[in-house]
Amino acid sequence: MLNDDEDVFDSVTWESPTAPVYADHAPSTGPGYRQSIDSNESGPHDPKWEGHLITAVTDPQKELAETKDAYVSYLVSAKTNLPMFSTSNPSARRRFQDFVFLREHLVKDFPACVVPPLPGKHRLEYLTGDRFSPEFMERRRLDLHRFLQRLARHPTLQRATLVRAFFESSEWNVHMHQHLAHPPGPEPSPGIVDNITDTLLNAFSRVRKPDERFLDMREGVDKFEDGLVLSERLWTRVRNRTTDGNPESGEDLTADYHDMAVAVQGLGFLESGITDPLNHFSNTLLEFSALLRHTTQTTTDPFLIQLHSLLTYSHANRAVLKLRDQKQLDFEELSDYLSGVSAERDRLAAIINGHAGSSGLGLGSYLKDRVDAIRGADDDRSRVEKMKKLDVKIKELQDAVTTAHETSDAFSDETLREQHVFQRAKEAEMKEMLGNFADGQIEFYKAAMEEWDRIIPVIQRIHVDV
Repeated sequence: MLNDDEDVFDSVTWESPTAPVYADHAPSTGPGYRQSIDSNESGPHDPKWEGHLITAVTDPQKELAETKDAYVSYLVSAKTNLPMFSTSNPSARRRFQDFVFLREHLVKDFPACVVPPLPGKHRLEYLTGDRFSPEFMERRRLDLHRFLQRLARHPTLQRATLVRAFFESSEWNVHMHQHLAHPPGPEPSPGIVDNITDTLLNAFSRVRKPDERFLDMREGVDKFEDGLVLSERLWTRVRNRTTDGNPESGEDLTADYHDMAVAVQGLGFLESGITDPLNHFSNTLLEFSALLRHTTQTTTDPFLIQLHSLLTYSHANRAVLKLRDQKQLDFEELSDYLSGVSAERDRLAAIINGHAGSSGLGLGSYLKDRVDAIRGADDDRSRVEKMKKLDVKIKELQDAVTTAHETSDAFSDETLREQHVFQRAKEAEMKEMLGNFADGQIEFYKAAMEEWDRIIPVIQRIHVDV
């Protein structure tokens, strides 16, 4: 763990604009921006970096314009010292569907990693116009930029073969087909686990021996997401009260300031002696109304979108924790199944040896014996044949239980490492998000003070006879 006074995310500037600057791809020093193989992190669950990967998504362009197959492509570029890349400055043009393919297959290839989510294909709040409008394409670009940044901050995903091809390949479509035909990793072979029904390994079962470490993680995720949901709800309410775009709702503050400006201007026509000061005051109200709307568009809306994006990123982290529980549940259920099969084998052996009958083995065994008797399968020969089949099944189950146990332990170790990676990425994004929001608020209040400061001398020049 890091000390309280350490700030490993000092690479995140408090002055970063809404749209990142990509001119020089200047690498930063924080994890996920510039990783070093000489890291002092030596803990068993600390991330191990092999180099840095700085990514950018720029230059959205409409392709095949004036056709029904029109789409938007984006320039994806990177600056890296990772040895698996053939160049330190790879770049290529990709469309949204390519990003979708990349994410879907990273999830399949790296099930223990928190693969960041992509923005919903149509979920872009507060935007008007079609998907080819400049505003829509810019917002989509920012979302895709954030997606690649999250991949770059991950010590495993940044080195994935598919990620390298995404930035480098000039024949991406061919590469996608090859990846579909030959996915990385060994092909899973059918075994005893595949023959166990979903009734046994079902989504409604719960781990009987939960690990306290992961219980604490789940609780932390719950609290974090509750805080994000509450913040999103409150700031959405603030946003709607400030600029909801519907003056008739009575909750549009920018419209109220605009209406007030019109009213003050009307007073200027009536008060001939102070018409000019009132007109100046009216103009100040109009400027302040426009400033409120501008702040909503440049500060509040990006803040809300990034807040929701961080929430969906946390959902991806929750999914990994849930999958780890499923791995442990597989092991527990297989162990119980093995115990049941072994008990049945021992029961048959006891009956054949004459050491025990069905009477002392419960109602279930008694009914089973009666069914076997009706079928004519209650003689020792049929029991011996059944025991042989159970011996084979027990051997398969023992192998399956051993594999499930090893898989569960390995997945738990990977999940612990993954939580360190996610925690660092989360803190970096929180710092950037809150810093940008604070910058926007400071700019708003500075501009507002300048507007109101300019009107004070004008008001003071109004002569009043006492």
